Amino acid sequence: MKAVALMLFSFVGYIVAYHTYGKYLARKIFKLKMDRLVPSKELEDGLDYIPTKKSIIFGHHYTSIAGTGPIVGPAIGIIWGWVPAMLWIFLGSIFMGAVHDLGSLVLSLRNKGESLSEFAARYVNKRLRYISFLIIFLELLIIIAVFGLVIAVIFKMFPQSVFPVWMEILIAIGLGWLIYSRGKSVILSTILAVALMYGTVILGHYIPLNMPDIGGLPATGVWTLILLTYAFIASTIPVNRLLQPRDYINAWQLFIAMGILVLGIIGSGISGDLAIVAPAFNTSAAGAPPLLPFLFITIACGALSGFHAVVSSGTTSKQLASEPDALFVGYGSMLMEAVLATLVVIAVAAGIGMAYQTADGSILTGTNAWHEHYATWAASEGLASKINAVVIGSANMMESVWIPKSLGIVIIGVFIASFAGTTLDSATRIQRYIITELFRDIKLNKFTNRYVATAFAVITAAALAFVTGADGKGALTLWPLFGAVNQLLAGLALLVITIYLKKKRSGFTYLLAAIPCLIILALTIWAIVINEFNYWNADHGLLVFINGVVLILALWMVVEGILAVIRFKKR
Repeated sequence: MKAVALMLFSFVGYIVAYHTYGKYLARKIFKLKMDRLVPSKELEDGLDYIPTKKSIIFGHHYTSIAGTGPIVGPAIGIIWGWVPAMLWIFLGSIFMGAVHDLGSLVLSLRNKGESLSEFAARYVNKRLRYISFLIIFLELLIIIAVFGLVIAVIFKMFPQSVFPVWMEILIAIGLGWLIYSRGKSVILSTILAVALMYGTVILGHYIPLNMPDIGGLPATGVWTLILLTYAFIASTIPVNRLLQPRDYINAWQLFIAMGILVLGIIGSGISGDLAIVAPAFNTSAAGAPPLLPFLFITIACGALSGFHAVVSSGTTSKQLASEPDALFVGYGSMLMEAVLATLVVIAVAAGIGMAYQTADGSILTGTNAWHEHYATWAASEGLASKINAVVIGSANMMESVWIPKSLGIVIIGVFIASFAGTTLDSATRIQRYIITELFRDIKLNKFTNRYVATAFAVITAAALAFVTGADGKGALTLWPLFGAVNQLLAGLALLVITIYLKKKRSGFTYLLAAIPCLIILALTIWAIVINEFNYWNADHGLLVFINGVVLILALWMVVEGILAVIRFKKR
């Protein structure tokens, strides 16, 4: 019953945190007001700025920030033990991640829906605009290039997921048409869309689709090209035609899957089949880097992630219909992501111990199953390994509520691929915003056209994806940098929020952002320095160079923050 108790304790904690700390931040610190004009109404254009009901924008925001992050991060971070993983997810999400997400969203709302790099220049200085642009552009470049590959890998692992994932697009377009063009009930339209979606999941179980090699391109390369083309289209059409309704029904897909997992955990716990088999602490895992600081950049989504600031100040701030909605969408969705990360931890800490099939076909249970999968850092690090651990553990627990294991695998596989897709198209759209803002600032207006800016985003990602060959795996070269770059971006967002609060309020309330900022920057810079030596010793010249540039940007950012505080005190 330890797994059930862990789940219930965490869930109650998230609810209490939302109604206490979250509401305190919204009402007393940021002072959200219903009558303050928001960008979606001030700049409404029917394309990017569209006032949206908070239930719908919650689904869009939640699936955009979640992606596969709260799935793969905890699935590998548990190698250091389930206790440090859960402590970081629980405390990090409440006191760091949700503060970061809410603050980024509020600042963008009060700056015409502009991105982080733009209001960083306004609250700190113009130099920070270019530092943040480089960090954000690099992160989104890696995300767009890698997530096309991620979906391709998932399609190869679970060909049953191909049909339902692509059918989601048609269902989403139909949902948008019903709600926005026909004015139909959101509730009834949602029920119909979700029912159709799960119908395609069942059909996909019986009609697996495998992509063949085409024109010398392997399947992963073909899928990467198709997905990047889709991302271009999805990022240039009005947000309420595809992106928003697709993310909304994906959210419901996840809520249902999470509900089944919760029932599975309770059922397995009551029957006595579920026990936590992962060690509480495992600081000497073979080949693993040290827990400090690497736990905090391995588990990002689910605790604290800089990508969330990009989404908050990218698509979400342009659709929020009122300031008070920021509490539910910003703070609330971060805690919901922590809920997902908690379920993932239980799946890989306990569910995997119910039954685990080895390469030779034998079945292991208990601690033997966990140690077989997490024997070494290298064994658990790969994408397929992380996804498999979550899928196997989840499917095992679903069997306790009479869902066949084979169907449970399809359900989890579809929602992982769907979430990766929401991250891909949201990241592409946000990269378009970032590029447009930069070119506008430097007076190159020809490149502010949405088609030109989106093409630039997609072409640069494709160049990175295919730089090493036709399989589309080129972005994996830079993937080792992603964790540190992502958390550096979180530190940047918290730095800007700190300066904003320091300028707007008296007293020490700015410390609510300043303390998380100092913690994550210290841990991230520490990790970047260790990585620099590791890349140097491994003779990875490209990683040494880019990681070195990231380190310079990190130190420069810290200096600019200190100078901003000094200037403020002098004034």
